[in-house]
Amino acid sequence: MSVIDHIAGQTFHGRRGPITNTFTYAVDYVLFDAEADLHPPRLLSRNRRNIASLSDRDHGGAPGQGRGAVWVREVLAAHQLAEITDGAVYLLTQPRVLGHLFNPVSFWLCHDAQGGLRVVIAEVNNTYGDRHSYLCVKPDHAVIQGSDTLAAQKIFYVSPFQPVEGDYTFNFDIGAEKLSIRIGYKQDNEAPGAGLVATLTGARRPLRNRAILGAMVRRMGSRRVLALIHWQAFKLWWLGAKFTARPKPPAQEVSQ
Repeated sequence: MSVIDHIAGQTFHGRRGPITNTFTYAVDYVLFDAEADLHPPRLLSRNRRNIASLSDRDHGGAPGQGRGAVWVREVLAAHQLAEITDGAVYLLTQPRVLGHLFNPVSFWLCHDAQGGLRVVIAEVNNTYGDRHSYLCVKPDHAVIQGSDTLAAQKIFYVSPFQPVEGDYTFNFDIGAEKLSIRIGYKQDNEAPGAGLVATLTGARRPLRNRAILGAMVRRMGSRRVLALIHWQAFKLWWLGAKFTARPKPPAQEVSQ
């Protein structure tokens, strides 16, 4: 039986440029082996309702039609990465709390047989019900270290106050006791020092019923996250940020 870790984390967003905006708030993630038999606390279930729950259909594929780790293995094989990801596949995500779910981004952490992190799939959702995943891997397919910076071209609409054009950078420092993830975004024509930085940091601890009630339920899970997203969008609109209409989502599920 595999234990589920709780990351009582902090997320920071900092926007620099003509419109400046920063915020930090608490967020609750879980990290678990997506292919293992789990040993969850009583108040969390997998693929059935509970106070908190994890559902395979919520991840790996189209929203609400996901296939979990099966989809991940297919993506890895399609990109000729199966040989270097013959170890565990972990999912870092927010669980459903009281039936509700919205994950701005979840991360599939794909390891080799020795436990080295080789591939990360960043599963990004917007508030319009669309999803796109970015496949992050080093050019030489080596183990991903915390000091490594991986890049991807942005092709998916996330915020009405950001264009689709530009580039992401990713840093993943996944330790046994804590984790730190950093995502940078810069538009093609932005001045030096402009752009957006988002981080997720937190300690890893076994998930307990007390954390589900005392953190996830008290903070209202992703309901609070969604409310904060709309509040920050209102602030950007008030500050005069340029509105960008939502284009048609990309046809492919995954890009690099």
